[in-house]
Amino acid sequence: MNIRLPIEIIPQHLVMPPLDLESAAAGALTDRRMRPLRDLRISVTDRCNFRCTYCMPRAKFGREHPFLPRFDLLSFDEIVRIARLFVAEGVSKIRITGGEPLLRRDLERLIADLADLGAEITLTTNGSLLAQKARTLADAGLRRVTVSLDALDDAIFRRMNDVDFPVQRVLAGVEAAAAAGLAPVKLNCVVRRGINDNQILPLARHFRGSGHILRFIEFMDVGTRNGWRMDDVLPSAQVLARIDAEFPLDPVDANYSGEVAERWRYRDGAGEIGVISSVTRAFCRDCTRARLSPEGWLFTCLFASHGHDLRAPLRGGADDAHMRRVIRAIWRSRNDRYSEIRGAAVADRERIEMSYIGG
Repeated sequence: MNIRLPIEIIPQHLVMPPLDLESAAAGALTDRRMRPLRDLRISVTDRCNFRCTYCMPRAKFGREHPFLPRFDLLSFDEIVRIARLFVAEGVSKIRITGGEPLLRRDLERLIADLADLGAEITLTTNGSLLAQKARTLADAGLRRVTVSLDALDDAIFRRMNDVDFPVQRVLAGVEAAAAAGLAPVKLNCVVRRGINDNQILPLARHFRGSGHILRFIEFMDVGTRNGWRMDDVLPSAQVLARIDAEFPLDPVDANYSGEVAERWRYRDGAGEIGVISSVTRAFCRDCTRARLSPEGWLFTCLFASHGHDLRAPLRGGADDAHMRRVIRAIWRSRNDRYSEIRGAAVADRERIEMSYIGG
């Protein structure tokens, strides 16, 4: 099986050894660190209508950027077939991502087909099209939605999305999602020191008592194009301290093993918030997620340098038994722990972009 860095040529020293398909057939499916496979994140497009500075900065993703041609994308039937194989291997949650997944035409048809597999189907979106699509998505079988919301202040929000998109239209999408039964809506704010950290308390005040769950994410070095610096990271501990000073917080147990967000509740009962601290409090040891790219490359880490081509055998006539052996071999060879070893030894290596593989 050929393995490459998407769209670019992978350096020879990053090519992984061939997969061992012979020993992939039997036994519990865990990776080399004994982590099970429970979550599949499916990116349905590498395109987005925002140019958020931490994900798709305009200087790197301008008009001449070579997005994937339509033929290269997995069809909905191909996505469903792969997802069915993953569910057979123990996956219980499927998250649709992008790019911006709501740009993919007829996405509700894919949602309906995936919903028949028995796994929980969720979606992450920038919210720009959610007001128009929330009801159709819910009717198709979508169960939960996560909306990116990096500021409540309109001027800051427009600067961060860099397409002059107003925050009020995203808020309208959040309410439409709740009205369609996709509640509680989760809201993700990527915090950059000196850029939008002054929005932490306004966001907390706005969503207290709403029933929605606000989560703050440390600015991460996903990919190599977002200008990441450790100085721009506001540790989650400081985020919590700011909120706790105004609205006292108590910790809450995780919903399940491998949950990435640390949960906190307002002591007065006004709801829940979360923090995702992959820079300062790495959670690699509990990671149960695999990621499928828009054209069928499977990645076993958000910070991966290489992937495994599932589209080639899929379109080459491989039967389900062979595809399952491939999936099992990939997962059993997995040893990723980038966030635990982040530093000089790995800082300069090539990494896939968040806009290509999803957050």
